[in-house]
Amino acid sequence: MPLLDHFHVPLFPQRPWESFHTFWAAAIGEWLNRLLPPRYFAAIHTHLGSRIEADVAEFEQSVSEEGVLGNGAAGGVAVQTWTVPVVVMSMPAVFPDDIEIQVLDTREGVRVVAVVELVSPRNKDRPEARRVFAAKCAAYLARGIGLLTVDIVTNHHFNLHNELIDLLRASASYQMPADTSTYAVAYRPARHEEENRIDLWPATLTVGERLPLLPLALRGAGAVPLDLEATYMEARQRSRL
Repeated sequence: MPLLDHFHVPLFPQRPWESFHTFWAAAIGEWLNRLLPPRYFAAIHTHLGSRIEADVAEFEQSVSEEGVLGNGAAGGVAVQTWTVPVVVMSMPAVFPDDIEIQVLDTREGVRVVAVVELVSPRNKDRPEARRVFAAKCAAYLARGIGLLTVDIVTNHHFNLHNELIDLLRASASYQMPADTSTYAVAYRPARHEEENRIDLWPATLTVGERLPLLPLALRGAGAVPLDLEATYMEARQRSRL
């Protein structure tokens, strides 16, 4: 099945992109769980919208009613309610959309070893949102976590891979062409001859064409193939597109 444009007519707005991305994330998670060795599993994490879980008024009301550390009835030690100091400064912030599939390793506790990021329009619509998304990706890579980003957003013509390359202060030779706004990139933190490197597999995505198969690197344990076409087909069938 060829790639559709989920952000313009005739699909949009009758068929919400949020719904399709949820189906796609589930298909990717199931694909990975069929391939991963028993010690690993894929988990889906989604958070849409710019608000955090609770505003200051809700938080302060909760503290005043319940205290900070419990009341002893559940086995904790009762403590006196603590009053949060007066805020010194408050600066604007961006809390980005998260649509990601994490691969976790259960050996020696549960830790993230790979992440697949599905880009949303709100990850691309403002300079500060693009910087925050790039910073999140850079943080994963700095921890040696394999990363694969997929961007099929057609209503904002920016390239978040290039934003990441700028943030890392790497050479512009690692960027994709500036007019590439739909794409997928696989990243593998690695050592090459005693030097830290990030291996790259960039692929341009085009509406009406098939999606590629790319490697998803697992920290310290090789890689597994992620067939974006097969998972996209599964998501289209489940969502009746």
